Amino acid sequence: MKKVSVLLIALVCLLSVFSFAEKGPMPDKVYFDVRMQEDVAIQDVAAGNVDVFFSGVGAPTINALPQSTLDKLDIYSIPSGSWSLLFNPVPNAAPYTVKVGDKEYFNPLAIKDVRFAMNFLINRQYIVDEIQQGAGEVMYTVATPGQPGTQPYIDIAAKMGFAPEGNEELALETIENAMNEAANLPENKGRLVKKGQWWTFDGEPVTIKFLIRVDDPEGRLKAGRYIADQIEKAGIKVERLERDRTAIQIAYYSNPADLEWHIYTEGWGAGATRKFWHHIVAQMYAPWYANMPGGQDPANWNYVQDEIDYLTQKVYSGNFATEEEYWDSILRATELGLEDSVRIYISYQDQFFVANKDRFNRRMVYGLGDGLNQWSVITADTKDRILRATQFSSQGALFMSAWDPIGTDGFNDVFSINIASTMYDYGMFESPASADIVPAKVIPRLETLDTKFEVDEEGELVGLIEVPQDAIKFDTVSKKWVPVEPGLKSLSVCTYDITYGIWNHGIQESLADYMYAFAYAWDLSTQGDANDTRYDPTYSASATPGLIVEVARRINPDGSITVWFNYNFPVDDMYLASWGAPMFSVSQSGQPIGVSWEIVEALTRLVEHGGVSGRGYTLSATAAKGNVYEIDVIETAAVNDIKVELQKMINEKYVPVYINEYVTPDEAVKRYQTALDFINKYGHAYIGSGPFYMSKYDPVARYVELTAIRDERYPFERGYWNEFFETVRLNVDSVDLAFAAIGGLDLPVYINVSEVLYPYDTYTPATEGNVEVSLITPDGEKVFKAEVESPGRFLATIPGGVLAELDSGTYTVVVTAKSEGAIPSTYSSTIIIY
Repeated sequence: MKKVSVLLIALVCLLSVFSFAEKGPMPDKVYFDVRMQEDVAIQDVAAGNVDVFFSGVGAPTINALPQSTLDKLDIYSIPSGSWSLLFNPVPNAAPYTVKVGDKEYFNPLAIKDVRFAMNFLINRQYIVDEIQQGAGEVMYTVATPGQPGTQPYIDIAAKMGFAPEGNEELALETIENAMNEAANLPENKGRLVKKGQWWTFDGEPVTIKFLIRVDDPEGRLKAGRYIADQIEKAGIKVERLERDRTAIQIAYYSNPADLEWHIYTEGWGAGATRKFWHHIVAQMYAPWYANMPGGQDPANWNYVQDEIDYLTQKVYSGNFATEEEYWDSILRATELGLEDSVRIYISYQDQFFVANKDRFNRRMVYGLGDGLNQWSVITADTKDRILRATQFSSQGALFMSAWDPIGTDGFNDVFSINIASTMYDYGMFESPASADIVPAKVIPRLETLDTKFEVDEEGELVGLIEVPQDAIKFDTVSKKWVPVEPGLKSLSVCTYDITYGIWNHGIQESLADYMYAFAYAWDLSTQGDANDTRYDPTYSASATPGLIVEVARRINPDGSITVWFNYNFPVDDMYLASWGAPMFSVSQSGQPIGVSWEIVEALTRLVEHGGVSGRGYTLSATAAKGNVYEIDVIETAAVNDIKVELQKMINEKYVPVYINEYVTPDEAVKRYQTALDFINKYGHAYIGSGPFYMSKYDPVARYVELTAIRDERYPFERGYWNEFFETVRLNVDSVDLAFAAIGGLDLPVYINVSEVLYPYDTYTPATEGNVEVSLITPDGEKVFKAEVESPGRFLATIPGGVLAELDSGTYTVVVTAKSEGAIPSTYSSTIIIY
């Protein structure tokens, strides 16, 4: 708490002291383009044609480079990518058949036991060792080994018997038994039969369609082919659909009941450096999050798992009393996700991002758990204040999803995020160095943070903090901010200072932006009647769990905002405060993006009434069919419709009902005209509020130019974030551990540890720090503290008595080194105990 308070004071002071310093990010200009081959991109970086390759590559690519090329590169090695398999489980119930047109098909992946057996059929260690060339580690759950707070998740998989090498014999036996049980169902009798090597249905081989990403030739392509071969050992034919990123449209946006696919080789960027994983558990296992088969589109068949939904929504909404209840709920949800195995994780991948050594004065800030990101662009200290970045695109296109700043499907690719996130400033965010929540433009007064509640008979938390009568809340019926009713109470309360920046078109941010975003999101999430043109069920499914957290707010005379909210998080005060923080982006994409409210209103009116072009518009990629398009702020035809809509809003002197107390008609018209001028000048409607704006976008030449915001009203000075993120972290360089141990004899573990100055990666031998050794057993982890023996060398001892109590077998040993303000470094190995 003390360190956080100091950081907050420092932040406020710096904003005041440096008010006359040059504002904005480090570079004046940033150029993004694409390369269609990874090796070409890397060679261009080495040659100085571009400064940085913003796409991570695997070990096979780096290992193939000649030394002459490596000498010119500064390499950022990050455990930032993960691989998983998504299964289509339709209908997820006996008799496991689906009718497509006039034909009926048997789907073996509709059988839970078959899906679960895939965890044992796949030799994850083979994939890590042979395909990833050792640059990675086996992964069973959403929690990336090595990041904070992951061990409880890893323990679940260990208790379920998961092993790096799998268990092929057990898997094949499980699948055979499950298929035989299905064959004996009355509906399948005589139809589902094993003939020779293959299972058949109605005389044809039971076949699954496997979408394998071909544009990752050294990675997911090879892994997919290996997994397909393994599946065929079970007598199930695999149709290998080797596709580039067009596979995304099929896997995520087709109706699972159409059986266009059965398995997809997913690849994920980490997205952030994380300390808490419940959000990702919900994203990857819970249907309500709209990231499971069907995507919560009412027109689709949708995967249903009510208990995972209940548990993840309970945690997501802060409806738990104790830290123990938090862990019980989220770990049970994870366990259910593993049991259902609709999505299974394979491994994480060490990815390597390369920059030209001679072009930078110092290293960029980067995510210790996710690699290069918007902070890298913002802190890029090049010698001429120009950053030239490239990305890998096998198709040569800059983007692969719509720039939809409202719906759940917008900005659904890393290419878009790398660029758009630089035009966004956070209210509060996860630090790329520590994974701690850090305030930026929304600063909580932690001394005002309070939580009081009791637990009712149903186990629900009931808030005891009284909301005063001068507080207001948004009324979804009148669509206005109204006084609260008497007797209203909340779980928590906190007061926030707001640092207002400027929108990319030059208009100062204001209270109206924060009042609009929350009200707008509620309006889209609430259906008034059958004729409600703004209600969107997919948006609602994603937004509502977060919206219901806020109970009321009060605008204070000093400009601060006090928020009463129903959220409890006894684990971390700053994280708790972040849940009450006023929002200013309406996006439900889960990405760091957001545009000004006048653009949001114009887009929403297009969804309601269509555009002058004759097009219809939608917030959902799955609903974009025929002459109905997903909204997009950079696509030419959509931008032209936005311009016409803004002109209509000028003519009407239109003011959104949510903020008519905060914005006059004349002020609204000024915003619309300013937005229209911006669009006419730059050819797009992405008006963000971050340190850059997009000054050029050329889809034909396939490049983007970003220009720095140097306006004195921008809140952060040039170079501020470079210094802010500097920290010392510990790194486990290596571990000396015997291959085997004998019960009854002490086992020494020697750990070589360095102090590393982040982000500059300067190493010195560590002389202090919290270094621990964990032995993972069926009864949980047993932790032993390591002490300094000499600079850079620590020693921990696992007592012989502890080893004597264990059954003979292979056990995992995890070494963790921690320092304040940085994520821990971990190292894992196995040992045989006799």
